[in-house]
Amino acid sequence: MEKGTIQKITFYSTSLEENLELFVYIPANYTPLNKYNTLIASDGKDYFQLGGISHVADELLDNYEIENLIIVGIPYKDALDRKKKYLPTGEKHETYLKFLAHELVPFIDSEYSTIELSSCRGLIGDSMAATVSLLAALKYPNIFGKVILQSPYVDEHVLKIVEETETRESLMIYQTVGEQELKAITFYKEIKDFLTPNRKLHELLVAKNYQHMFYEEIDGNHNWKSWKSDLKRALSKTFSI
Repeated sequence: MEKGTIQKITFYSTSLEENLELFVYIPANYTPLNKYNTLIASDGKDYFQLGGISHVADELLDNYEIENLIIVGIPYKDALDRKKKYLPTGEKHETYLKFLAHELVPFIDSEYSTIELSSCRGLIGDSMAATVSLLAALKYPNIFGKVILQSPYVDEHVLKIVEETETRESLMIYQTVGEQELKAITFYKEIKDFLTPNRKLHELLVAKNYQHMFYEEIDGNHNWKSWKSDLKRALSKTFSI
């Protein structure tokens, strides 16, 4: 099996006023003569180092199970940085959404041979990173057309935004949550119920007539063991040939 390469790029965000160390997965079959889908991962370093997302993509591409794909991972600085950027109540949240849509996407499109259509551009995240991925897709439907949500953090603020945002009819949503997440231990060592709010989110999306959805409660908890085991299906369903 041919393996893609992972580039590490320092990118300065003018809106966030900081340098970001991006991880960029370039598939083994990459050539500027072809066009590639794009997947952007918040909690990006975790997706590469704990989720092994590049290895999953290598296997799926080698077996012709997914379309050509470039993956861009955005790491967080620390626990506080995560909350500030990923939660709708965070002081850097709106700026982070702006960064994703108006800085990062144009940079990726200028550096790599990408398909510049929302239907070929996705976001992925776990927990709070899933939350910000969903909210970015809702805010910028002409830029992001797919979103993979692994155990998203859902509270009344998130539900209110989904409720008040016009239905994005073409948005493809992949959502999973662990059956054992009634009492999940979070990144912040707190015990929270993720299962019930995820059910509420899915019910709301159904009520708002989102058509392109996959939802499942998997055998797992709020951890990378569960998310990693679900990655292959998540990518294959979202970027299937």
